[in-house]
Amino acid sequence: MTEEVNNKQILFKDYVNGFPKESDMLLSTSSTISLKLPHGSNGVLLVKNLYLSCDPYMRIRMNNTAGGDTDSFTPGSPIIGLGVAKVLDSGHSNFKNGDLVWGMTGWEQYSIINDPENLFKIEHTDVPLSYYTGILGMPGITAYAGFYEICAPKEGEYVFVSAASGAVGQLVGQFAKLSGCYVVGSAGTKEKVDMLKNKFGFDEAFNYKEEQDLDAALKRYFPDGIDIYFENVGGKMLEAVILNMRLHGRIAVCGMISQYNGQGDGVQNLFLLVPKSIRMQGFGVNHFYHLYPKYLDMIIPLIKNGTISYVEDIVEGIEHAPAALVGLFSGKNVGKQVVVVAHE
Repeated sequence: MTEEVNNKQILFKDYVNGFPKESDMLLSTSSTISLKLPHGSNGVLLVKNLYLSCDPYMRIRMNNTAGGDTDSFTPGSPIIGLGVAKVLDSGHSNFKNGDLVWGMTGWEQYSIINDPENLFKIEHTDVPLSYYTGILGMPGITAYAGFYEICAPKEGEYVFVSAASGAVGQLVGQFAKLSGCYVVGSAGTKEKVDMLKNKFGFDEAFNYKEEQDLDAALKRYFPDGIDIYFENVGGKMLEAVILNMRLHGRIAVCGMISQYNGQGDGVQNLFLLVPKSIRMQGFGVNHFYHLYPKYLDMIIPLIKNGTISYVEDIVEGIEHAPAALVGLFSGKNVGKQVVVVAHE
């Protein structure tokens, strides 16, 4: 007889207005799952989830209409997000039992993956597996594609990164230094500002919460203006940056976390993109996964020789996942927010 086990799940309760709350998600302990796929389960996988990724874009999926190529969560069903998992039973010829993978999975202990073609098989296991939620996963390729493909940096250019201590921003700053650029980051606490300068090697960093005038702050750190802005925030920060962009500057729009909860201010000076010949481009990481092998070839040696640092904020236990996700929107996390579901 096939073994049935308990399968703790984090269920999405209903669509959200404003800032998400822990109560918008529900821990369910009533579900069970068989640890063997039913006979004839072709093309699907049964996986044991090891690590779950908390990412700002997940707030968009809590809306009734997510927009773009992002689907809304389904009320009453498990939250869906990126994670690292181990294949327990395979009905797909490209995967075997015991394989480690990363990609979209459920916020639950065990998941049935119906579209494993979208999973990435983990080949490098001599680095922390949790890194595949961050530097070796979606945030890593986001930083790589946004900075190198869209911003096209040149040595000596001036780079500004907002939300710079987050999963993506900390990498963009280090890529900028590797490219011979001058880089400044903003973050929301003294601890994060110190980390940007002392651990990640940013030339300067500042606490945006302590600045009464963001335009003045940017002029202080960029007296000659900004060539590249890696945008994670939107609102008043973007408005101040546009004032300080140099001719032919580039803005890669990775996210706008200040706008996700319906609280952010609109940007009033977009017309300045015209006289300054600024190129501002939004991008979704899904369009750049073809670069993933090339990115791994670059980043794995840099991790192993210590050239690149990466900071994670790890919480243990799936029951703490809602608090970890909600904490992103008040800046509670220091580094990439990861939830440990199980150890391999």
